[in-house]
Amino acid sequence: MQITPNKRIYFASDQHFGAPTPELSFPREQKFVAWLDEVKKDAEAIFLLGDLFDFWFEYKTVVPKGFVRVLGKLAEIRDSGIPIYFFVGNHDLWMDDYFEKELNIPVYHDNQEYTFNGKTFLIGHGDGKGPGDKGYKRMKKVFTHPFSKWLYRWLHPDIGMKLAQYLSVKNKLISGDEDVKFLGEENEWLILYSKRKLETKHYNYLVFGHRHLPMIVPVGEKAEYVNLGDWISYFTYGVFDGETFELKKFE
Repeated sequence: MQITPNKRIYFASDQHFGAPTPELSFPREQKFVAWLDEVKKDAEAIFLLGDLFDFWFEYKTVVPKGFVRVLGKLAEIRDSGIPIYFFVGNHDLWMDDYFEKELNIPVYHDNQEYTFNGKTFLIGHGDGKGPGDKGYKRMKKVFTHPFSKWLYRWLHPDIGMKLAQYLSVKNKLISGDEDVKFLGEENEWLILYSKRKLETKHYNYLVFGHRHLPMIVPVGEKAEYVNLGDWISYFTYGVFDGETFELKKFE
């Protein structure tokens, strides 16, 4: 993709709408819609890197109640001709084809490679990458298996959604009971993963979410690991203008 002069590519991740309750999530949804209204003015494309929702499950004829303003704004932007790309996170990993059919937004379940103005990008949510976290990796294989989705679909939506919200709020990161701290380059799994990927192929930017900490870390010659932060504590997003990548805060 060649970026049009004076246009930008925008990146955001980890909004977790619906957590810890719909009522407490609503102001964050309003703020995110205001951000979408702002960036659509000069957006060449928008990348959403997962965990847009704190939980998402698509029954054959039912999707989670709520999020109308967010979904409506995404539809408006997409209908205007601006491409939007969605990467599932660990909280919305059961996303299927609703976004593709209703919003014309492609959905990706793993990393994708892109080239913008000659700069190479590796883009994904970031969960289950790098060394360690073997328990989660095993759990993800179980959750993403077609049989698991088929089994969960037998729960009535009212029961399935309530159960999922209860389990999600138990996550201290989302409930606000835990401070996320930088662990150092030698202990940050996504930094280690980025360095390992660079051993076989060069990327200028390796862009992820999941970690909830906004950071740009050099990981090689002309290569940077980027974490987009979140829309719970930081309200940060990434901007690429064709030459450089920046993290900014939406006030």
